[in-house]
Amino acid sequence: MFIDDLKARSLPAVVPEGMTADNWPVYRGQVLDLFRREVYGYSPPGPASVHSETKASDPRGWAGKAAHREVVLSFAAQGGIFHMPVHLVLPACEKKIPLFVYISFTPYPCGQYSPIEEIVDQGYGLAIIDYNDVTEDKNDGFTSGIAAMYDRGAPDGYTWGKISMWAWAASRVMDFVQSLDQVDQNRIFCAGHSRLGKTALWCVAQDERFAGAAVNNSGAGGLAVFRGKQGERAADLVDRFPYWFCANFQQYANREHEMTFEQSMLAATVAPRLLAACSAEEDIWADPQSEYMALFEASKAYDLLGAPGFIAPGEYPSVGDEFLEGNLAYRLRSGTHFLSRHDWMAYIRHFNKK
Repeated sequence: MFIDDLKARSLPAVVPEGMTADNWPVYRGQVLDLFRREVYGYSPPGPASVHSETKASDPRGWAGKAAHREVVLSFAAQGGIFHMPVHLVLPACEKKIPLFVYISFTPYPCGQYSPIEEIVDQGYGLAIIDYNDVTEDKNDGFTSGIAAMYDRGAPDGYTWGKISMWAWAASRVMDFVQSLDQVDQNRIFCAGHSRLGKTALWCVAQDERFAGAAVNNSGAGGLAVFRGKQGERAADLVDRFPYWFCANFQQYANREHEMTFEQSMLAATVAPRLLAACSAEEDIWADPQSEYMALFEASKAYDLLGAPGFIAPGEYPSVGDEFLEGNLAYRLRSGTHFLSRHDWMAYIRHFNKK
């Protein structure tokens, strides 16, 4: 059933005929440029430097297991100096620690979506940004936060939608954590859920400093392929959240089969780094089957580069299935649209291979 469904969806090739590993970096850049032009928009370059100021700290937080610092990052933008708060949690450890740059729905998520103590117990740190501190998640004419700091109207203006803005901000957090001696610079990952799962994927696709991405229940505009998708479609995104994307994306409402791109191609640009996704059985709006299909297809790029890709059967998964062996990983759990403790632990099990 899966293979027949895959063929019926007629997805664009992830690896064009005749492609070689030597040619892949140039082609990868072309794919990213395609997604910038047609889906997420063009972002400005990063600032020359990012400054940090600690506003509050607790060196013995989380039962003495981790230090917690509230930091404000600042950097020069086109319209002036932009300030962005970050919560930093670093486990007490003599070794260098792996870290999640976590794009969050709230400033310091101590419970829902982020079981901080359990993540710390696994030896991982967190650098947390609230996406609304970057720019508000509403159709405000791009007048809030970082959106107001860059010119969209000039011929050379930036076309970025808000997913790109949130992703760009996560890369500014990466700029900051590069300066932290406690952090293993080879094991920094980006994580997000739902619309912020879309954001984490787009961030890591562009920013090769990240060792991998945790893309949770990301659905349309995230990991799920558009062609043949259940639940949320391009038309839903254009109708409800046009500001997430660039203006060019609006033309694809009810016209997914005319796209010259697919989300499986975007997932492939992460190769050969780590990419993990968790889906929920009842989350038809995001569509677990279409997320699984994207990983299955993206694995062809990993094969091209000689890296272990998606080691999973050519059939749809059942609840409880977990495929973590390759550099592409997937887990299907029971329940609804949520970033659960079980999801976080699956991501950590996968990233522990790095």
